[in-house]
Amino acid sequence: MTTSSSASPSTLPFAEVVREESARAADALAAVPPDARVPACPDWSAADLAYHLGETQDFWSRVVGLAAPDAVVDVGGDPPGGFDGPEREPDDALVPFLRTRTGALLDAFDAHDLSERCWSWSPHGGDVAWALRRQAHEALVHRVDAEQVAGLPVASPPVEVATDGVDEMLAVMMSGLPPWATFTPDDDGRVLVVASDAGRSWLIALGRFAGTSPRTGTTYDLDAGELVARDVAPEDARSTATLTGSAWDLDLWLWGRGPLDALAVEGERAVVDRFREVLVESSQ
Repeated sequence: MTTSSSASPSTLPFAEVVREESARAADALAAVPPDARVPACPDWSAADLAYHLGETQDFWSRVVGLAAPDAVVDVGGDPPGGFDGPEREPDDALVPFLRTRTGALLDAFDAHDLSERCWSWSPHGGDVAWALRRQAHEALVHRVDAEQVAGLPVASPPVEVATDGVDEMLAVMMSGLPPWATFTPDDDGRVLVVASDAGRSWLIALGRFAGTSPRTGTTYDLDAGELVARDVAPEDARSTATLTGSAWDLDLWLWGRGPLDALAVEGERAVVDRFREVLVESSQ
């Protein structure tokens, strides 16, 4: 194993990330026609993107608004009831709508301690700190979408934020088993992801996710991935493929917003392609 110095998620200024990235997204979207297409999500228009980010921030402002130190939350279960989504306004009103929802989200975070309990869809979640981190990266990814719609250069965030984005995708969005599920790794599906500018690495196992949800009765048996370890030396990883690049280029590729050719690829390309398919499923 190797060690590295990096900011802990709890020390990163996530509220400022939400504020700045949301404002940049709104500014970029205000400069394009509402029907302009989103390159990474071709079914979406610029107006759809503004509504999606605003609606998401509206939802989480309500979830965080219910947080309390002793709240009993159904982590991984159904979200709190009574949260009807905001009615969609005309396209030319959606950027102002987004700006108001960013304000409501930041007000909710400001009113609650990071340790307070609140609902999450993820088994990793269950507190305000988790929701704040998730919303910071949500805003960051959709700011990239907005800049791509507008044909603007996609600016990189601080390396610590980009590195945390890689970690969040691999450790939270892709990984994490509910208690009723099992993950069976394949012998030949291990991917080492290396952020060369951050001195960080993540080892991923590809395999099968299986189980039946007691809540819905749905049975799953599908291709999946799980984080095996962080900061593994390449010689110890026993990986079948390695992806190396800057933390930001990795974050963009993991979210389907940047090209594979920005990264150095070693090993079996079929394993990288399979990893890409798992990531797409994990980030829907």
